[in-house]
Amino acid sequence: MSRIELMRPELANLIAAGEVIERPSSVIKELVENSIDAESKNIYVGVTDAGKGTILVKDDGYGMDREDAIHCFLRHASSKIKTEFDLNRIHTLGFRGEAIPSIAAVSKVVLTTCSLTGVGTRVESNPNEELRVSDAPSRKGTVFEVSNLFFNTPARLKYLRSQQAETYSIIETVEHLALGFPNIAFSLVIDGREIFRTSGRNDLLECIQKIYGNTIVQSLYPIKKEGVAYSFSGFISKPEINYSRRKDMLTFLNHRSIYDYKINKAIEDAYKDYLPPLRYPFDVICLDIDSS
Repeated sequence: MSRIELMRPELANLIAAGEVIERPSSVIKELVENSIDAESKNIYVGVTDAGKGTILVKDDGYGMDREDAIHCFLRHASSKIKTEFDLNRIHTLGFRGEAIPSIAAVSKVVLTTCSLTGVGTRVESNPNEELRVSDAPSRKGTVFEVSNLFFNTPARLKYLRSQQAETYSIIETVEHLALGFPNIAFSLVIDGREIFRTSGRNDLLECIQKIYGNTIVQSLYPIKKEGVAYSFSGFISKPEINYSRRKDMLTFLNHRSIYDYKINKAIEDAYKDYLPPLRYPFDVICLDIDSS
C-alpha cells in the first residue's frame, strides 16, 4: 500500500503560506510592494493589535478590473512575469504571484479595487470558501483589509513575538519601504496613532527627517558616486551619531532594503578610528545597478 499521498490543496496552501507570511510585517511588506508596483503615489498603512487584529493597506495606484481582482487570489497568477526570460530582468518588487494567495490562506481578506474603467469590485475571501464578489464604488486604487491573521494556524500564532516586538517590526518594515521610495507619500497609523507621514516629494533627506527627526538630519553628510554600470548616493552621519547595533546602517539595492556584510564592513572600517568599540554609525546608502 502506498504511503505517499497528495496533500489536499487547502493543506498545501497553508504550508506554502508559511514560506511567504511569517509575521504581520510580512503581510504589510507584500501588500505595500504590490501598491508600489501599481505606481501608487500615496500609500496608507493602518494596523491594530500589532497586526493580529486588522491590517489595512490603501493606495491610489492603477487598480484592477473584476477579472484581475479574482485572479490575484490564485497561486502563481501574476501580471509581472510572462516568460522565463523575464527572470533575468526583474523591474518590480513582486513577481512570484504568491503573496495574496498566501495571505488569504491564513486570514480573512477583503479586497476593494477599481481601475476607473467601470464599476469597482469587492472580493471577500475566507480560507476554504468560495470567493464572494460584488460591486464597489469607483475609487481609483486598491484597498486590502486583512483580519484574524493566523486564526487557522494556531501554532504559527503561538510563536509570534511580543506585541511590542511585532509592532517594532511593522514600523521598521514601513520605514524601509518609505526610505526606498521617497517619491511616494507613506502614512503609517498603529492603533489610531500616526507613527510617521512622508511627503512623497522624492527628497531622501526630508524622508529621513520625517522618520528619524531633526537631530540626525543635521549631522548627515551627502555622498554620491557615478560608475560605469552602477551609481550610489545617500547620507552618512557624523561620528557623534552612533548606536550599539547595526540596525541603522541601511542599504538599498534598486530601492529594495538589503543587508550586505561587505558594504557594512567597509563603512565600519572607515569609522573605526572615530567610534568606540562596538558602536556603529547611521547611514542610508542607495545603490542603483542594472537589474540583469
